[in-house]
Amino acid sequence: MTSLQRRSAGFTLIELIFVLVLTTIIGGTVAVFVRPAIRGYTDTRDRSVLGDMGDTALRRMVRDIRMAVPNSLRTPNEACFELVPTVAGGRYRMGPNTANDAWWVDTSQATTGFDVLSTLSRQPAVGDFVVINNQNGNDVYSATNRATISAVATPTATQGTLRLTISSLQVSPGYDGGRFQVVNQNERSVFYVCDGAGLSADGLTGTGVLWRIRRDFNATYPTACPGTGGGTVLARNIRSCRFVYSPNQGATQQSGFVYLELAITRNGETATLTHGAHVLNAP
Repeated sequence: MTSLQRRSAGFTLIELIFVLVLTTIIGGTVAVFVRPAIRGYTDTRDRSVLGDMGDTALRRMVRDIRMAVPNSLRTPNEACFELVPTVAGGRYRMGPNTANDAWWVDTSQATTGFDVLSTLSRQPAVGDFVVINNQNGNDVYSATNRATISAVATPTATQGTLRLTISSLQVSPGYDGGRFQVVNQNERSVFYVCDGAGLSADGLTGTGVLWRIRRDFNATYPTACPGTGGGTVLARNIRSCRFVYSPNQGATQQSGFVYLELAITRNGETATLTHGAHVLNAP
């Protein structure tokens, strides 16, 4: 190799300086223009995910609230609440069709079965529960107005759409609403619990979890949120939550209102969602 060839190999100092300057310009451009756009995209994506998570959880809670047995909501504190969800409801026959007809509800004595007059959204099954006239919050939990279905049959068309045989139940004397609710034997009571709400040490992530817990009937009014073992997770990264229930909101009796609030934080982004729902407590 000649001396000329050795001198022409590699970069000159001017070329190296030019490359360094160009790299600096490109890096600065990326830092100034591209990085904020990427950060904006990821922030928007995080907010969208958090909003969807919170909205789905709130809608599930409101659905259960609106389909719950009237007056069954119980709230030990603002971090949780309990209710008895229903799967169907309708009207029963309130009077006899013949002299010896026993398949109607006579509030002057115990009832062991009745004909259903309306079409139900879901046919009751043996083992499900019938609830009639739940005026007080603890009645359905303590079985004061709850009976177990032991048989489901179809009467003649002039009698009704279904015929339910139930365990002996004394319906509240004088109750003339003629309505009943059906509770699934596999989902007797549901507790929504916001557990461990707060922020991580760096303040970027919520630490709480929103649970949906299925339980058996408990006649004792809850004074604290239950344990979350065996529950279903509805949302994570909960920063704060608040559930407030007023059983008689406003001037109209038996028109309740529930206020739900969730704040979810992830990667420094927080989505706060609120939802209010009227609760029809007329049994």
